[in-house]
Amino acid sequence: MTGSIDTRSEASEWQAIDVGAVGTWMDSEGLPPGEITGLTPIGGGTQNIMLRFTRGGRDYVLRRPPKHPRPVSNNVLRREARLLEALSGTDVRAPRVVAVSADETVLPGLAFYLMDPIDGFNPGTDLPELHAGDAAVRHAMSLSAVEGIARLGALDHTALGLADFGKPEGFLERQVPRWLHELDGYRANEGYIGPNIPELERVSSWLEANRPERWRPGIMHGDCHLANMMFRFDGPELAAMVDWEMSTIGDPLLDLGWQIATSPAGTAGAAVSPKLAAAGGLPTSSEMIEHYARFSDRDLSSITWYTVLAGFKLGIILEGTYARAIAGKAPKATGDHLHGITLQLFADAAALID
Repeated sequence: MTGSIDTRSEASEWQAIDVGAVGTWMDSEGLPPGEITGLTPIGGGTQNIMLRFTRGGRDYVLRRPPKHPRPVSNNVLRREARLLEALSGTDVRAPRVVAVSADETVLPGLAFYLMDPIDGFNPGTDLPELHAGDAAVRHAMSLSAVEGIARLGALDHTALGLADFGKPEGFLERQVPRWLHELDGYRANEGYIGPNIPELERVSSWLEANRPERWRPGIMHGDCHLANMMFRFDGPELAAMVDWEMSTIGDPLLDLGWQIATSPAGTAGAAVSPKLAAAGGLPTSSEMIEHYARFSDRDLSSITWYTVLAGFKLGIILEGTYARAIAGKAPKATGDHLHGITLQLFADAAALID
C-alpha cells in the first residue's frame, strides 16, 4: 500500500492523496487495517474536498481543505471537527467524526479528518422518487430541517466544552461592518473592481438601524440552506446537517433567518436547490417560524431582521467566489451563477424591508 491513488476524474490532480501515509496514520489511530479501496470523490459544495473510501471492511469519508487552501483553511477544518466531536451524543443530526489529523504532517500542509458516511441524499443535487412524487414529503423535509437547527440552537454550548468556540459578545453588532469589510477585501482579486449590488447600502443601513437589543448566545451552523443538509431516502427526516465550516457561537436565530432567506420557495433558494424548487409543496416562512417555536423558547419577534441579515451575509459570501472567478481562481460559470444569487438575495432583503 504505497504511493497515491487517483480518482481519474476531471479534478484528479487535486483529489490524489498519499494513500500509504493515510493508511499508516489510520493504523496509529487503531482503525481496522487493510488496503484502501474505492476512493471516490463526493460532490457538493465549493470549499472543502471530500473523498469516500473503504478500508478493513468499513467505509469512511475523508474531508480536507480545497485545492487552493486559504491561510485559514486548516484552522477552519480543525474547528469543524472539534464541533462535530462535541455534538456526538446530542440529538443534533450531524456527521460522526472517526479520527482527526490536526498537525498537517500526514498530508503535508493539510489538516483533515475522517467521518462516517451519511446514508442520505442532498436535495441541492438530487430528489429521489419518493420525495419528488409527494408534496407532503417535501413539505415535511423543510420542517425537519427547521427542527434540526432549532435543536442545535437549544444546546448548552458551555456544557459541551465550547465556551471558547466563538466570541458571542458583540456578535450582532459586528455583523454588518465585518461583512462589509470582507466585501471590500475582494478588491484584492485581479480584475474585480468592487461590488455592483444595487441594494447594498440600503440593506446594510437598515440592519444597523434595526438591530435587536437582546438575544441569547448558542451554537450556530452558519450556512444551513437545504443544499447543506442531507435527508433520509425512506422519508422526509433530516439525516444530517453538513458543511459546518461557518459554525460558531453566536445568535442561532440567524440560522432560522438563513432557512427562510434560502427557501427553495423563493427565487434565490430556487437557484440553490432547483429540483426541490421545481417540485414545490414547501412551507411558507410563517409555517417555518411556527415550527421552530415548537422546539425553542427564543423570542422570534425580530425574525425579519435575521432573515434580512442572512440574505446580506450569504450574498456577500457568494460574491467572494464571483470575485475569485474574475481573477481566474474559480470557474467563471460558477462565479456568474453565484453573483446572480447574490443580487437576488439582496433584492429579497430589500423587499422584506419594504
